[in-house]
Amino acid sequence: MLIDIVSLFPQIAAAPLAESMIGKAQQRGLVTIRSHNLRDWATDKHRTTDDTPYGGSPGMVLKCEPIFAAIEQLRGGGKAEGGRRKAEGSETADLPTSDFRPPPCFLLSPAGRPFTQRVAEELVKVPHLILLCGHYEGVDQRVIDHLIDGELSIGDYVLTNGALAAAVVTDAVARLLPGVLGDTQSALEDSHSHGLLEFPHYTRPVEFRGWRVPDILLSGHHAEIAKWRAARALEKTQRVRPDLLSSQP
Repeated sequence: MLIDIVSLFPQIAAAPLAESMIGKAQQRGLVTIRSHNLRDWATDKHRTTDDTPYGGSPGMVLKCEPIFAAIEQLRGGGKAEGGRRKAEGSETADLPTSDFRPPPCFLLSPAGRPFTQRVAEELVKVPHLILLCGHYEGVDQRVIDHLIDGELSIGDYVLTNGALAAAVVTDAVARLLPGVLGDTQSALEDSHSHGLLEFPHYTRPVEFRGWRVPDILLSGHHAEIAKWRAARALEKTQRVRPDLLSSQP
């Protein structure tokens, strides 16, 4: 899988993705992650990528020209085709499938649709993904209307730039690729993979400061352990994130 990240601050995304499991996955050739500086597509001597907004308001807005040039080049030179396209019949309506061409591009923005585990599971099917990082007050609306395939948000808050969000999305997607995690079952049992939060985990020692590992986990009865874990996952979800239960079909 190839993931291209376009940002004014490419090292913000590149640095954490060079570490841990995702860093090792890149070394092993399981995923290729490229961080690009948007200024490389600016054409004036000052490498300008932003300007003041029409109509008057505080802040700066990222310009059309360098963004279109960057994304069209990363897509292989093809011109924009009139805005976002939808994968018909998909529960994640704005997301691409594996036969989606050209490579989809998503803008990281606090105004985007929520990025969830289900979205990550859709995006990992794409062989080439492009992530455009929002900055300042955002991007020219023509980028949203005529270039990208959707907007993604990692939460209801505002960051100083979208490179941090791009790193989060990249990590969540790349870890689902075969071979990235030491045990593929780990991803299947993650929180949100089945609509519930993950059950509690314990390891050695059996007892610590008077707190003991639940006896069921020491029993060796795998069917009963599975029942216990399912019950604890449901219990935690009801206590911490009841909204997840109300959103299930």
